[in-house]
Amino acid sequence: MNINMMLVDDEDVDLEWLRRRVAAIPLPSLHIAGTAKNGFAALEIMERERIDMILSDIRMPIMSGLEFTRKAIAINPLVRIIFISGHQDFQYAKEAIQLNASGYLLKPVDDDELQETLTGLCAKIEKEREHDLSLTETLALVHQELLLRWFNETTPGPIEAHIRAFLDPLLHGGAVVSMIEIDDSAWKIGTMAEEDRRLLSDRMTNFIRQFADERNLGNVIMGYDFRFVLLSALQEEHLTALLGELIQAFSDAFPFTLTIGMGMYTTKMDQLHDSYRQAQAALSIKWILGKKRLIRDASEWSPKEKMASKSEEIMDRMLRAMLEYDLMTIDDCLLALFQGDEPLSRKNEVYDLIIRMTSKLHADLQQMNENLYELLEWDSHQPQILFQFETVHDILSWLRRRFFELSELLYVKRQRQKRKLIDEITRYVESRMDQKVTLNEVAAHFDFTPNYLGQLFKAETNVLFSDFLMDMRMKRVSELLLDPTLKIYEIADRAGYKNIIYFNRQFKQWAGMSPGEYRKKMKV
Repeated sequence: MNINMMLVDDEDVDLEWLRRRVAAIPLPSLHIAGTAKNGFAALEIMERERIDMILSDIRMPIMSGLEFTRKAIAINPLVRIIFISGHQDFQYAKEAIQLNASGYLLKPVDDDELQETLTGLCAKIEKEREHDLSLTETLALVHQELLLRWFNETTPGPIEAHIRAFLDPLLHGGAVVSMIEIDDSAWKIGTMAEEDRRLLSDRMTNFIRQFADERNLGNVIMGYDFRFVLLSALQEEHLTALLGELIQAFSDAFPFTLTIGMGMYTTKMDQLHDSYRQAQAALSIKWILGKKRLIRDASEWSPKEKMASKSEEIMDRMLRAMLEYDLMTIDDCLLALFQGDEPLSRKNEVYDLIIRMTSKLHADLQQMNENLYELLEWDSHQPQILFQFETVHDILSWLRRRFFELSELLYVKRQRQKRKLIDEITRYVESRMDQKVTLNEVAAHFDFTPNYLGQLFKAETNVLFSDFLMDMRMKRVSELLLDPTLKIYEIADRAGYKNIIYFNRQFKQWAGMSPGEYRKKMKV
């Protein structure tokens, strides 16, 4: 932190001389915060800025340096003052000593003497600051721990006097408690090496504290499980805007997000505990509302207790969609189950729904000789990762990915099975071309109803089964017609036709010519 210095002299030339000589001294922490030509102007600067050190002429018109010093000390009792005087007057020196002046330099001031005086005084100020900071931090940590204990008491008792003294100034204009949580930290950081985990945790903590300090957010208290308690006296609109900036800045700086729960404003000590509880409650519904946001009034959320009323029907519809590779309907069903008209409000309700849903899917798939857990390669029927998620949205995203994957696996597998079935039907029909083959006969052979097999065949080949049969026969006939040793009626018999007229008509319909014309064309 800079040591802010002010120069005071009624002579323009002397004031500029002071400024140049002080600026030339190699003291990085020393900063000239202002200059003044009289005591009144200097006091106005002190009202606006923190001044740590004053270098002032002791004899000035209207308000002497000594009189100015008395008023300056009233504003800032810790300010250090060095007098400069061209008068070797014992009375001035005596009064300066009585005012606890930090130095007394005679004009013309020697450069080395000026540098030695300022260097020594800066070193003293920095040392005192370090001591004060250490003491302040120690006291602050004690206050914070005691305050956290009081906040976490179910029925809070009387607050200790020194904590009350700490809180009283904040409550004058209204204060509020907010709770800041680093999302997903438990399982994401938990997999890291201990040293890496500690370094990342320190970086994130320092980021939040520094952001709060730079923007005067309020007092940040380190809580538990990557949570922070923020005690702020800023106006509500300004605070909510800054908390939104913090959420965005944090996600830009780290591969994590922040969610913040905010309580009510109060001017009463006992209600500050209620504000803390409200911040906790607001943060707890992150489970429903989602992460990376500011959640303010948890009382506005009034979830219903029952799960989606038509869950069984929705699950059946979702399974059909999976089998048909209908990803949009799968997504609609998941949303209806988890975020429908009667959304689930508690984690145990959500987990219960997941167990019921996966168990039903597994049972239904078993009827089709499929195994849900083998298809998705789940190590157990209740994957542990689901219990690490912090929001319903996270669970939905995970389930959506896995169920889309399941749908693709089932669809591809079923397509292969259907293709295999069509190939087997084709071979069966080919092997029986010398007989009258019907849809009923083929369906019975493959254990299907004729209607289902007809629909399946049409869906997979885009050809009616009757057309397929005729095409297979006519291709067989066209091959046999190329054998000149066979009579046409013999070919008709081998193709399963007992009526030669019907045979001729069917071949002409298929080839556009009679069997005889076909032989002439092929020069048989």
